[in-house]
Amino acid sequence: MITDVLVNGEVSDGRIPVTDSTVLRGDGCFEVIKSYRGRPFALEEHLDRLAGSARALGIELPHRSDLVSWVGTIAAALGDGAPRVVVSRGSSVPGLVSPSNVIVFGHSVERAAESATLLPVTAPWHAAGAIWDLAGAKVTSYAANMAATRQALAAGFDDAILVTSDGAILEGPTFCVAWVVADVLETPSLDLGILDSITRRLVLDGAPSVGVEVVEGRWELGRLHMATEVLAMSTLREVQPVVAVGDIRWETGPVTKTLAAMFETWLVTHH
Repeated sequence: MITDVLVNGEVSDGRIPVTDSTVLRGDGCFEVIKSYRGRPFALEEHLDRLAGSARALGIELPHRSDLVSWVGTIAAALGDGAPRVVVSRGSSVPGLVSPSNVIVFGHSVERAAESATLLPVTAPWHAAGAIWDLAGAKVTSYAANMAATRQALAAGFDDAILVTSDGAILEGPTFCVAWVVADVLETPSLDLGILDSITRRLVLDGAPSVGVEVVEGRWELGRLHMATEVLAMSTLREVQPVVAVGDIRWETGPVTKTLAAMFETWLVTHH
């Protein structure tokens, strides 16, 4: 199911001009928000991140109340699914001026698989902690990440885990990762330039309340040989067990189960 498409709040046929910056340059930003029973999950947090991404790109957003209304309309029509917000700069053709566009629509999603297997893929395109203007922005230029996913699928894995050229763990193409060593949840820190995932943020904030210590930092891929469990976190995956990274295998562990249950409880109590 795909909902109506709203462009700047007006129902559209969903067609985007060929001159649009997202088409020609991948020059825009976006958010994917999960809706449960017609209500968008962590909407303010997602819109805060969208505002940061737009600010980094120098794109002016409509008033926050308009964005809330547009996403709310799509979520209500969708029920359970994924409202998406895409912000473009407008025309990228020299001499042709058009205002920025905010595109909001939604689609149904299948429940994430019970577990995932990941292939380590070196990501030379990743900032990996280098300071630059778009560090942490959720921009539409995802071609390199999608190529990593296709590489993993071709090798028989479900997705990729991105690592630096010197082997430091970063994130998945569309999700964050964490693992457990000696009952401590370890995860790459945001200063590596990984996305400030809303799901990651909620899980890390809530983990101490269920007795799970959290440490953020920088670790080499070999650290996973010491891990007893690994998990992926994202809006669409929620908290998902990872049962293989390359040739390392695990069973779904107790910490992952505890964090998944905590997140599920949070969803129920807040929706």
